[in-house]
Amino acid sequence: MGNKAYKFRIYPNNEQSAFLAKCFGCSRFVYNYFLRVTTDAYAESKKSLRYKEWAKLLVKLKSEFEWLTEVNSQSLQQTLKDLKSAFTRFFKKLGGFPNFKKRSNRQSFRVPQHFLISENGFLKLPKMTPLKMVIHREILGTPKNVTISKTPSGKYYASIVTELDIAHAPLNGNKIGLDLGLKEFAITSNGEKFENPRYFQKSLPRLKVRQRRLSRKQKGSSNLDKSRLSVAKIHEKVANQRQDYQHKISRKLTCENQAISVESLNIKGMVKNRKLAKHISDVAWGNFLTMLEYKGDIYGCEIRYVDRFFPSSKRCSNCGYIKEDLTLAIREWQCPECKKVWDRDINAALNLILFSESKIPLEEGKFTPEQPVERLGITRSSG
Repeated sequence: MGNKAYKFRIYPNNEQSAFLAKCFGCSRFVYNYFLRVTTDAYAESKKSLRYKEWAKLLVKLKSEFEWLTEVNSQSLQQTLKDLKSAFTRFFKKLGGFPNFKKRSNRQSFRVPQHFLISENGFLKLPKMTPLKMVIHREILGTPKNVTISKTPSGKYYASIVTELDIAHAPLNGNKIGLDLGLKEFAITSNGEKFENPRYFQKSLPRLKVRQRRLSRKQKGSSNLDKSRLSVAKIHEKVANQRQDYQHKISRKLTCENQAISVESLNIKGMVKNRKLAKHISDVAWGNFLTMLEYKGDIYGCEIRYVDRFFPSSKRCSNCGYIKEDLTLAIREWQCPECKKVWDRDINAALNLILFSESKIPLEEGKFTPEQPVERLGITRSSG
């Protein structure tokens, strides 16, 4: 059994928008309140509050602030669980210390149960009338929870998580190395290159003009909200373009290959380079690798990670000679030993697949179809 998420656009009316704003505000208040209480308690007495203490304090908080009872109580409990997960990630060194939530950022709350999806495209949530929802594809599996969110550009979405039995595909296709870069977004060991579209760089001139206008607006005015909305729409378009591009590439690579070897990049460390930080953030390698992992599990493709200190670009994949003086400015180089001329990115991709093959051998010849995978894992009935 596995989980699958569906994201649909919802269109609340004025009354529903006001109630959703109240739900967002209550969830944000509870998150910030208990984050402050926990931080102060540890600073004063070195005592760490846990979810059980938070749940007891939440009952007392509702008696003090009666407006908290106007929203779904389970959504507030889910907010505490989200705060618990944030602290857990911090203590495991998987993320930074939890931050306070702001009204200007993305707003959300989760409903774990007692919601209903009707056949005519409406979503029924506790304590409010049904919401109009555009269901653009069939929902498979048993719905487990739904998260209502509002983007900074003012759009509302419902993310529905379902539980279903996902049939994973067998290993299928070729084995390739994949080198991620800035000049080209991705380069495979068979010479295929995917260009770097640089969506953020292309939108930067327009974004500078809108942000300059935003900085001149008076705080608290309606013109400030309008200007902030125009800036948010540019960022949202860039994010959508980037995500669509990476979905297409990750789908193509995982469907056509049975193993992909990539370098385990230290992205957090790389963005500290002030000259390359903006370009590294624009390509979003971390998001792309996440797509490769979950799609590879569905379509029968194993994702292998090679040690980041392995000299994939400096090493000649033909004879093993290491060129120590190779810089980023050198895009092609000739090996002094075997005299072979290399494109540095293709050579790096070849080294990645060679290194991973020697470390993690796979059984050969078990699944070697001639054609790439069309669609494996999840099948949808046409209706």
